[in-house]
Amino acid sequence: MAYWWVNQNQTSKHEISGGYVWSPKRKRDGGRNQFYENMRDVQVGDIIFSFFGSKIQYIGIATGVAIACPKPNEFGTSGDSWSNDGWFIPIQWIKNPTPFQPKELIAELQPHLPGRYSPVQRDTGNGLQGVYLAYVPEDMADVLMRKMGNIAQEALFAASSKMEDYGAIRRVDEIIENVIRDSTSIDATEKEALIKARIGQGKFRQNVKSVERCCRLTGVTDIRLLRASHIKPWRICVSDEERLDGYNGLLLTPTMDHLFDKGLISFSDDGDLLVSPGISFDQLILLGINPSKSINVGGFAPKQAVYLAYHRDNIFQKRVFAIRG
Repeated sequence: MAYWWVNQNQTSKHEISGGYVWSPKRKRDGGRNQFYENMRDVQVGDIIFSFFGSKIQYIGIATGVAIACPKPNEFGTSGDSWSNDGWFIPIQWIKNPTPFQPKELIAELQPHLPGRYSPVQRDTGNGLQGVYLAYVPEDMADVLMRKMGNIAQEALFAASSKMEDYGAIRRVDEIIENVIRDSTSIDATEKEALIKARIGQGKFRQNVKSVERCCRLTGVTDIRLLRASHIKPWRICVSDEERLDGYNGLLLTPTMDHLFDKGLISFSDDGDLLVSPGISFDQLILLGINPSKSINVGGFAPKQAVYLAYHRDNIFQKRVFAIRG
């Protein structure tokens, strides 16, 4: 379990009521921001301290890992300065009945503040501009949780038994699906095709079949046993053309589809299998993949490579998400 601090002055109303946190992936100019990068390090069961109005107001438990998600429309003008491409983490929020200002505890917190990327000013304990999600060392978390009392123990108990909320992904998909249904610029036939594409059916499936002939990992050719899986997820596609593009898909058996969808495997443009350190070799062998051997499934078309680059950069779990102070 790791601990995090989220600054929510602009978005607390929406993120608390909606049960999530959201950040852009990059600065508006495309630059890297460590507080956005931290979103990908959050694990199921991690604890998040919610800071807004100069106080710790809620404590949260991550019920899922970060998934790529467009900026929520409900942010309105609050999110005008942020890019649209971002990370979404589902959170179970618990209200702190006695909100407090961290600066009240600054003498206790000072010895435990991170050397870099601290969520508060070291001398005053006031919040810092530009901070979104900051890592909280365990000793610093202990100070905050002692101040919160019983509510912190309730959060720890919930975190210890929390399973990943796969429904969060469905909620994001459903939001986008409703936008498509309500659109007046798309005819009924196109709407049906786009919505079916979400679950790998209809026109999208036919388009993928025109590009791929089998599951590249298992060799299965019986189309009844294969799923048409988006390479760049349906919810992230920036256009209807991307959602239906056959080059944005692979034919995979259900198990391989699950591994690919969760970012536990990916592919180089030349077809080399990439395996995430987030899954054990033993489990892969049981699933029919021997990671000790070099596996190449054949090169991909240039149009497929564009989508695969997105998958490697944004979906593939390049590292094990475990952080300790």
